[in-house]
Amino acid sequence: MSGQHPAPGHPARRGLSVVVAGGGTAGHIEPALALADAVRRMRPDARITALGTERGLENRLVPARGYPLELVPPVPMPRKPSTELLRLPLKVRDSVRKTKDVLERVQADVVVGFGGYVSLPAYLAARGRTPIVVHEANARAGMANKVGARFAERVLAATPDSGLAGARPIGIPLRESITSLDRAALRMQARQFFGLHPHAPTILVFGGSQGAQTLNTAFSGAAQALGRAGIGVLHAHGPKNTLAVQQVPGAPVYNAVPYLERMDLAYAAADLVVCRSGAMTVAEVSAVGLPAVFVPLPHGNGEQALNAQPVVSAGGALLVADEDMTPDKVINEVLPLGRDPQRLHMMSRATLGTGHREADQVLARIVVEVAGR
Repeated sequence: MSGQHPAPGHPARRGLSVVVAGGGTAGHIEPALALADAVRRMRPDARITALGTERGLENRLVPARGYPLELVPPVPMPRKPSTELLRLPLKVRDSVRKTKDVLERVQADVVVGFGGYVSLPAYLAARGRTPIVVHEANARAGMANKVGARFAERVLAATPDSGLAGARPIGIPLRESITSLDRAALRMQARQFFGLHPHAPTILVFGGSQGAQTLNTAFSGAAQALGRAGIGVLHAHGPKNTLAVQQVPGAPVYNAVPYLERMDLAYAAADLVVCRSGAMTVAEVSAVGLPAVFVPLPHGNGEQALNAQPVVSAGGALLVADEDMTPDKVINEVLPLGRDPQRLHMMSRATLGTGHREADQVLARIVVEVAGR
């Protein structure tokens, strides 16, 4: 541990060494990076290393945030019996061996896993050698975290019913740009940044990093009705998609963009958001107090609907099934909600009550404590 003398042949330690494993999707990577930022604020001497795979989003996101990235072979968990399942032991052995090499090279004091393809080899490589902390962001725990939780020092989760025995619910670690966001103070700057009407009711629409065809079809089909009703729209349709929208002369702008680099300003510009309900999205929307219409992904194991349920139950959001999100649904339900400031205000207060702005700091304290034992 950090108080020991370095072994012969090893370089002297330079502060706390934390390895985070959360590659694959933004939902795994962003909490890992938020934790990394919080640890750095708490312990400026800390060295953070991120584990990832060749194909994951971490190859773009991790270096952009200033952290070193170590690539290891992914271990996808097949959902059903197949020839892939028979080859799994060899893949696991190779990935675990390479992950052990990384942990030894960076002299890891603690491994923090967030689920996904890269977490399983990280847990198996650290087992019995390096303390493990597990964080589960989804309402229903994935296979990697179920394995890791069996031999972790501490197990944390976003919600009380994650399926991991003994997990402490703390919410999801979020970027400081989100947790410190003052939507009202940034509203005018944000509207100007996106070229939106300074005062019109504005709806933010996005479907994750790749966009969502359901939302694209529903809102482009309702664009003229929204314009005639005096509602502006900021719509991220996904970098691989295109969106043709007919603007109404004199109406507030309908701004369609491929991707939103400044989510903090997007949240500040909006009065209402319509989006998927991935764990990270629900956590961010709740933390900033933005009323929402959640449209869960129609496939998977139903975790997106579960992610949204606490906010919906509190009165901060509506839940609409993917097959029900049509232009008519936008016109008949989303449009009237966008023009009802009193109801939006009540929803905003309700959703703020479900948020966890301090989760990054709570997890960072636990990680530093475990590493120091």
